[in-house]
Amino acid sequence: MTAQPDSSLDEVVSLGTRNDSTNANASTLAWVGPFVVFLVWLSIDKYLPIANPAKEVVRDAVLIAAMFGFSRRILSTLTAPYWMPSVGLGLAVFVLWVAPDALIPGWRNLWLFQNGVTGRITTSIPPRELTALMLTLRLVRASLLVPVIEELFWRGWLPRWLQNSQFARVPLGQYTPFAFWATAILFAAEHGPFWEVGLVCGIIYNWWMRRTRSLGDLMLVHGVTNLALSVYIILTERWMFWM
Repeated sequence: MTAQPDSSLDEVVSLGTRNDSTNANASTLAWVGPFVVFLVWLSIDKYLPIANPAKEVVRDAVLIAAMFGFSRRILSTLTAPYWMPSVGLGLAVFVLWVAPDALIPGWRNLWLFQNGVTGRITTSIPPRELTALMLTLRLVRASLLVPVIEELFWRGWLPRWLQNSQFARVPLGQYTPFAFWATAILFAAEHGPFWEVGLVCGIIYNWWMRRTRSLGDLMLVHGVTNLALSVYIILTERWMFWM
């Protein structure tokens, strides 16, 4: 099953790169802007003088504003034509993500995963603050907002930019070996002490993107993985997965 590239989406993006650098920058922001806002919030979160749950509500509002402010034209074109296998793949990736820690006691405490390079596991919100409202906000953000923000960057922009700085000329889902593996490795690095499952996840997501050429399906896969993981965390109280 190999789909054709989503030409309508590439046509929308190419409108921003056709003539001048101003439009090229606007096109890049459509893919990268929400991710940058997400990273900036993570870096300043602990310094903000806002108590939970208000801070979580504000965070989600800021992310939603960034998504639609920067990327509404892209998002309006997306579909998930392979939704059924995408749901199945998302569940399979969830199983792969939790399997090492579920099967091997102390796995995540090994120096290979927690060290000066990868960082150490800390919970961003104390368990005592995880009320029903807070849990709902975290689950919604993880399953609906983060997949969209991250896939715009990780599968929509980065591998194409690694192949050509005029990234809109590269069809969605097209990879060189360098773009494929660099994206997977950087995606793994983003996940710190969970880098090994992050690498497996990145490889699978890149493969599915190359297979389907559908960014909407990648957002669905990622969303299902995060939804299943969030439910698992809440049911088992294994808060370490919510760093």
